[in-house]
Amino acid sequence: MSFSYKSSTFLGAQGPWEIVIGLEVHAQIVSQSKLFSAAPTSFGAAPNTQVSFMDGAFPGMLPVLNAFCVHQAIKTGLGFGGHINAVSFFDRKNYFYPDLPSGYQISQFTHPLVTGGFLDIELSCGTSRRLHITRLHLEQDAGKSFHDLYPHASAIDLNRAGVGLMEIVSEPDMRTIEEAALYVKKLRALLRCLGTCDGNMEEGSFRVDANVSVRRPGEGLGTRIEIKNLNSIRFLQQALAYEIQRQVTLLEANTPFVQETRLFDAAKGETRSMRLKEDASDYRYFPDPDLPPLVVDDRLIETIRSQLPELPDEKKARFMDTLSLSSYDASVLASDLDVAEFFEEGLTYLKQASPKMFANWLMGDLFAALNRDTLSIKESPVSPARLSGLVECIAEGIISGKIAKDVFGEMWANDGEPLALIDAKGWRQVSDPRIITDAIEKIFAQAPDKVGEYRAGKDKLFAYFIGQVMKEMKGRGNPDLVNQLLKELLDN
Repeated sequence: MSFSYKSSTFLGAQGPWEIVIGLEVHAQIVSQSKLFSAAPTSFGAAPNTQVSFMDGAFPGMLPVLNAFCVHQAIKTGLGFGGHINAVSFFDRKNYFYPDLPSGYQISQFTHPLVTGGFLDIELSCGTSRRLHITRLHLEQDAGKSFHDLYPHASAIDLNRAGVGLMEIVSEPDMRTIEEAALYVKKLRALLRCLGTCDGNMEEGSFRVDANVSVRRPGEGLGTRIEIKNLNSIRFLQQALAYEIQRQVTLLEANTPFVQETRLFDAAKGETRSMRLKEDASDYRYFPDPDLPPLVVDDRLIETIRSQLPELPDEKKARFMDTLSLSSYDASVLASDLDVAEFFEEGLTYLKQASPKMFANWLMGDLFAALNRDTLSIKESPVSPARLSGLVECIAEGIISGKIAKDVFGEMWANDGEPLALIDAKGWRQVSDPRIITDAIEKIFAQAPDKVGEYRAGKDKLFAYFIGQVMKEMKGRGNPDLVNQLLKELLDN
């Protein structure tokens, strides 16, 4: 069985099933120290070298809240339109893991820092949907266990233990896998724009837990399954697709299943059971006795609000209003902070070329090259200035769009300024009418029969002559002038 990621229903053997999805995102806060200790947070440090007595849960150690992490969470809440609660509380969430030394996690349960909010996503069909956010609460991360380093033992790295997390919980608003993927992309872009999380899914600083159930249309919610620790959007989509099909198969076979937490096996493309899903009572939440209520006054909230950068939706609107870009183009360019910075820097070098022309080259040839070589835009061998210079050469008629692709290839592979490469390769566009006319007459002399056929009414041969002339001129003929002169000579 298979179905579209864009479909809100799954058609089983016994009819349609509606999909219900909610997401919990664990976003690591960009901060130089942990949530309740002064230990550093840099990624990639040697194991267990960034651990304080507090992180290791040594007796008598007391947590001290990192104010900067609170500011980062407030900024995030304001970014998605949430309400910042004046008073929130920290609780102890009790469970045992080898990489959680204290045996409990300091989190927020009954009174989180942020409630409410939303993200607007644009679907591939051209419509938009508003997806609602339930809450954002602060909590500390656990360490990391390694089970494949030694044959008879597991290893534990506590560097991540105590790192500040924002858990952002959505409403179960999503009805398609596409919506879930777009929500994660939009949230990740927002956090990166705000500078509150680097969004690096490969390093684990942005992780997704997906809650999914199926039901007959019009019925109440079905049994919910949580898929834990998804670290890529592709894995999120694959895991949801597999789990939806698995649940429908079980339900149509009248095979009951219970609420549980599952993991996604990327190698097999399937989910597998991890543990029964705990309810809040299983965690025995109670207020943390070592931490007072977190009180946030209006002045702090307004100060942080005044310092917010231009958000992706605002940037998109500006691109559309001031640069006359389409909704799709503006959305692509505004949704990634690095892409937006590359685009806006490139605009500063344009003279004759339009922003749309530059955007086309950025989203076309540059994106294709980055994807082919698995590079980020920050690693691009072609800088914004040089890509703008190439686009300017087209706009000024120095080269054709076709030759520009060859220039881009040289710039990508061998570095160099566009004009210098064009001159070194002899690629300047020919706009001299005499030279173009000579090339046209040479083609006429080589194919007099086709000239006769064209003049007898075979208009489609015009494309043949264009191709032959450009071939004769090695692609350097000014396309507009070639068209004009060819038309004049054929019609005479």
